[in-house]
Amino acid sequence: MQVAQAYAGLDSSHTSIDAARFVILPVPYEATTEWLSGTRHAPDRIIESSRLLELYDHELNRDISRAGIATAPAIQPVLSGPESMVARVKDEVSHWLSRGKIPVLLGGEHTITLGAVQAMRATYADLSVLHLDAHADLRDEYFGARCSQATVMRRVRELCPAAQMGVRAISEAERTYVDENRLPVVFWPPTSDCWIEDVLEALSNTVYVTIDADVFDSAILPSVGTPEPDGPGWQDVWSLLRAVAGSRHIAGFDVVELAPEGRLGDVCAYTLAKLIYRLIGYIQMHNEQREASNSGRISDNDQREASNHG
Repeated sequence: MQVAQAYAGLDSSHTSIDAARFVILPVPYEATTEWLSGTRHAPDRIIESSRLLELYDHELNRDISRAGIATAPAIQPVLSGPESMVARVKDEVSHWLSRGKIPVLLGGEHTITLGAVQAMRATYADLSVLHLDAHADLRDEYFGARCSQATVMRRVRELCPAAQMGVRAISEAERTYVDENRLPVVFWPPTSDCWIEDVLEALSNTVYVTIDADVFDSAILPSVGTPEPDGPGWQDVWSLLRAVAGSRHIAGFDVVELAPEGRLGDVCAYTLAKLIYRLIGYIQMHNEQREASNSGRISDNDQREASNHG
């Protein structure tokens, strides 16, 4: 198997994908977006821009590609309805989990997250979800549909606990749902200096991370389907991702809702390509530290110090 484009220009042959620990899954699905279109083009644009990444990451002081990263063929869209697409994503993610891989999904619209979480929940009984997004996505239905990018986190919460960060656009009904159920949602800007600790407290040991590109302030990353101003910056997002990677087992993640257009779209695609690559690096680094600790090669104290890296 050889895909047309491979993340960071890395080998994605049968041999490479067998040896890889991380598998990139492009999902060019777009059917329920409501404003700016183009998310179906995001996987290709992110992969194309990732060829410009330096394989050595200065923050982690390592060549992240040595973790083993391969790119699978795209999960082809099913247009008979979002439920059918969710089922296809679930089957595909389940396949890679059964092979011991850490799946990294590139959307496409946010609806695909539900299929990934369904597969993850079947594999990890203690699963929780970390959701980074400008929008709550907690509607029970949207224009009569219960399965869409606007309802995805409501459906996810029916499967497992979730914590949300970056929210700054929410309907009155969603806010009532959050307040009545005392859901762990960090609205942006946060009102507490302990917001990272609050998020961590809401997460179980095993976490799936879903990152909507519009979580970032629209001045930083404008090429998204539904941009929102006054959001987190690069370091705000990374302060949370570092903490989660260092204290939890991230079993997989996705990046969705980029709507690239023109040269500005290329810049935004590259920004997300770097985020994906570095998050892979953090997951791999902490997995190696935990494995070494479990085998007695490093002390628990050394592992705690390493978890504060970055």
